[in-house]
Amino acid sequence: MVATSVDVPAVVSQSLIGKRRDLKGAVFSWLLLFALFLSMLVLAVLLWDVITDSFPVWAQRSVGSFVTSQLSANPDVAGIWQALYGSLLLMVFVIAFAIPTGVASAIYLEEYAVDNRFSRMVNAAIRNLAGVPSIVYGILGLAIFVKLLGPVTGPAVEGRSLIAGGLTLAVLVLPIVIITTAEALRAVPNSIREGAVGVGATPFQTIRHHVLPVAAPGILTGTILSIARAFGEAAPLLLVGGITTFFQAGADSTFLDVLQGRFSAMPVLVFSWARLPQEGFRALTAALIVVMLVVLLLINFTAIYLRNRYEKTV
Repeated sequence: MVATSVDVPAVVSQSLIGKRRDLKGAVFSWLLLFALFLSMLVLAVLLWDVITDSFPVWAQRSVGSFVTSQLSANPDVAGIWQALYGSLLLMVFVIAFAIPTGVASAIYLEEYAVDNRFSRMVNAAIRNLAGVPSIVYGILGLAIFVKLLGPVTGPAVEGRSLIAGGLTLAVLVLPIVIITTAEALRAVPNSIREGAVGVGATPFQTIRHHVLPVAAPGILTGTILSIARAFGEAAPLLLVGGITTFFQAGADSTFLDVLQGRFSAMPVLVFSWARLPQEGFRALTAALIVVMLVVLLLINFTAIYLRNRYEKTV
């Protein structure tokens, strides 16, 4: 006799629904597919519109010239270097403050804190803060980092400095970092913790050598995507000192002067150029959006690469 393979899941599914067809499930799946297709169509139209509007810039100037040129009121020579440099420095603040603080907070809440009313209230507050509009964080940054801490963040510019912008963005993404890290830690099976404790590991050793390596792909993905969100925020920066016009820094300025001085960023520059009446700035705005999309895609690809790498090593 020749043994025939049986598709057990299909047989079980068929026995559960009998001879009837799951008409509602089929209609629902087609509606979901239509929604996905409609979303992708809208995204494709928007991308095509932006890319085609940027063609005049790429036809007249090279990518290097556009990226490395300084801000200017003349659209023929204006570039985005100051805005790109400002955005990169802002992301340094986000990485230095939001990620260590957020990861440490999530580790405490998931691995050390007792499940009581206080910890549940803190978790609820963090999840609510993740949904607060970014303009509210801009007002918070204006009140604390500009008004209250102005003598430290930027004494020469009344607190409206790059330090204030970076700290505001760090506070903005902090709840997201905590939530994504907590979810990654919660996804680690308890059997790993129990096995480590069973062979004599301390709670710190269990977290350091067993829990964190398993949760690392999820933590990295969440934190890098948080950086991508901070990279595209404009509203908070407009409140804490983002420049909407061109400016020149002093030739003898130190790095501390740069941190405590006025700044520009790519989302702020998009907001500024989109309001200008000159036709040339329309093409520049589209070209700037294309550059921002490329940078965001690189950030997302970095997240995917790091996640896949850690999944292979764990």
